[in-house]
Amino acid sequence: MILPIVAYGSPILKMKCDEISEDYKDLKSLIQDMWDTMYSANGIGLAAPQIGKAIRLFIVDTSPFADDKELNSKERNKLMNFKKVFINPEILWFSSKLFSFNEGCLSIPDIREDVNREDEIEIHYKDEKFVSRVLKLEGLCARVVQHEYDHIEGILFTDKLSSFKKKLLKSKLKNISLGKIKCDYPMSFNK
Repeated sequence: MILPIVAYGSPILKMKCDEISEDYKDLKSLIQDMWDTMYSANGIGLAAPQIGKAIRLFIVDTSPFADDKELNSKERNKLMNFKKVFINPEILWFSSKLFSFNEGCLSIPDIREDVNREDEIEIHYKDEKFVSRVLKLEGLCARVVQHEYDHIEGILFTDKLSSFKKKLLKSKLKNISLGKIKCDYPMSFNK
């Protein structure tokens, strides 16, 4: 089922989310609804707060990045096959090397900005079967995971922008929060 995506300005997007247990009600259906919602909005990641759930859960599928002609076959293959569910994740380690990339967010349509993020991370999480996993990620896979992880920590990519950039975006962000935007997918506004 395709769910509305919570728009910028909703308090849930600024909340640090709670861990869940293996017996979380209808978890399998919720995860499927998240996949359906993300794909219908042409996203590459979606966190539970973006569908109104203050829980530590997000999904990613970086396969759309694999179409980039500048990638070598190893990078393309890595991105094509990186589709995962992250439950109760915790980033254990960040590299000190940063790289900038132009990011967007389904909760903040029509705004894209360059954001600096760590190039490598190590993350501990439970998969959809609640099996404990640890992954070391780099490049775009690490970036997408960090973006979604920030969501469950109550952080948006716009929070990482300079005060000057935030001032430039202020009216656009206000319009999003008021629902004064056109979007190709269903959204929920905090009016």
